[in-house]
Amino acid sequence: MSYDFSPLSRSFIGFDRMASLIDNASKLSGTNTYPPYNISQISEDDYLIELAVAGFSEDDLSLETHENVLSIIGTKAANENTTGEYLHRGIAERGFERRFQMADHVRVNGASLENGLLQISLKRELPEAMKPRKISITKANENLISSKPSRKRKTA
Repeated sequence: MSYDFSPLSRSFIGFDRMASLIDNASKLSGTNTYPPYNISQISEDDYLIELAVAGFSEDDLSLETHENVLSIIGTKAANENTTGEYLHRGIAERGFERRFQMADHVRVNGASLENGLLQISLKRELPEAMKPRKISITKANENLISSKPSRKRKTA
């Protein structure tokens, strides 16, 4: 019995462990993903998505974020300006839509297209309240006890 992991082929940016699990699951399922892509972690909070979009121009591509989902849409008009007849046509010029689920507080910094490679820069920006903070440990009789209200015993 084989399972279809293609609905899980979206990558979770900012969920590092989850991204590797999903990526491994999609590789096991043998699904064909078009266009091929890479996701790399540049630093602790910076990510880079690269899509191989040969034959697409900036006008053919559309990027949009909505509710933590990054959507990349490629639309390619049929190339009718070719002379002659193809003996083999192996360069895919079909349209596509690729979606990436992003973690909370991950935003798109920008995108560039060069030599058929679309690069999308992402950054995780945690609010101060969510960042880890150091809590100092004091002696038991210092701050914690002095802040408790005193209890007086009733004498009979």
